[in-house]
Amino acid sequence: MKRAILLLATMLAPLTIASAGAQTVAITGGTLAIGDGSAPIEGGTVVIADGRILAAGRGVAVPAGAQVIDATGKWVAAGLVSAVTDLSLVDADGVSESNDAGARSAPFKAAIDVSVAINPAGVKLGNERLGGVTRALVTPNAGGSIFAGQGAVIDLGADPDAVMRARAFQFVELGEDGGRLAGGSRPAAYASLRDAFQQAQDYRRNPAAFDGRSRDALVTRGDAEALLRVLDGQVPLMVHVERASDIRTVLGLTRDYPRLKLVLVGVTEGWLVAREIAAARVPVIAAALADLPASFESLAATESNVGRMRAAGVKVALMGGGGQQGDHVIRQYAGNLVAITRVPGATGLDWGQAFAAITSGPAEALGMGADIGSLRPGRRADVVLWDGDPLELSSAPVAIWIDGRPQPMTSRQTELRDRYLTPTEGALPKAYERR
Repeated sequence: MKRAILLLATMLAPLTIASAGAQTVAITGGTLAIGDGSAPIEGGTVVIADGRILAAGRGVAVPAGAQVIDATGKWVAAGLVSAVTDLSLVDADGVSESNDAGARSAPFKAAIDVSVAINPAGVKLGNERLGGVTRALVTPNAGGSIFAGQGAVIDLGADPDAVMRARAFQFVELGEDGGRLAGGSRPAAYASLRDAFQQAQDYRRNPAAFDGRSRDALVTRGDAEALLRVLDGQVPLMVHVERASDIRTVLGLTRDYPRLKLVLVGVTEGWLVAREIAAARVPVIAAALADLPASFESLAATESNVGRMRAAGVKVALMGGGGQQGDHVIRQYAGNLVAITRVPGATGLDWGQAFAAITSGPAEALGMGADIGSLRPGRRADVVLWDGDPLELSSAPVAIWIDGRPQPMTSRQTELRDRYLTPTEGALPKAYERR
């Protein structure tokens, strides 16, 4: 592994020195993982120009003057997209001062915009980038309301400009969690949702008469403005539900609010209502292998959930790992869904479908599939060069580009590894040496 990285570092040296935005790069001879659901393509070429994918496939011509990188024996893949994650909002788990994922006692709910708290210098970003993650759908956590706020789409590039799209979606908790936040029951949660929508429409009709500052107000002016963007279909409404009956109820919201662009999250019992989800053309971001009834709303959990929904025509993406595991474990989840196709009676995904579920799938759920998530021409050049199949645990990235710019192949974890790999005696303990 170390040898492969050193070899690639030598190959990429001229590219790093050159102007990142203007350089045309051709990565040739590798196995291509496009990320659009297609099977891997052996002996393909990817051409990057001006930060975008110019071409990808077999028989692609190398432009004159392009920097050529020989990827023979390696895989050239679309960067992973982590969905439903608090990446860049939490520096240290358990330390409240470093946690901007939720606001339990804030007067604002739907108006909360997490993009202002994105920390591009966060240690976790470098760790996840080195695991092949190039984009993330950063999602707020619900605190004192079913409305968690507005999530953001970010890139994991090593630069200070991480936010790709602020206020990209609104996140809502329903089901068991929504019922708890609304006062103790599902009916209370749905009443809160509809009342908030009604207040937003009242604000539209007469902003001057709207009183969102009173002590008992459920919706502030900022909340109302954010919810109007949802009601008008300008941003998706990402709804966390697990139980089949809750899924049906959420799908029914479009009868009263026809412009809603729903995205279902969690959806452990989605296989029971897969045909209804598919008929409604609502995308799903699901847990990959939730196969145990961890709660009363997930009694019908099965590891075949994602595969069965996909077989019914549902567009399914996978949720990020997050927490202590890290977001990069989504490739393990995707690989497991390929593996279970060999288990008698189980339903999983083929390789192309599984890889799309962690690349183009999350992007398409937000209507951004034409810009990120695959190696199709015109997309942002988020490219990862792997030393093997990216869905195999033994594989690792050996080079990464985000928006066509080569990224450092180091992280806090690799720095610590190298620092203590061969300890030597010094005047001061390692922790106190100046860098």
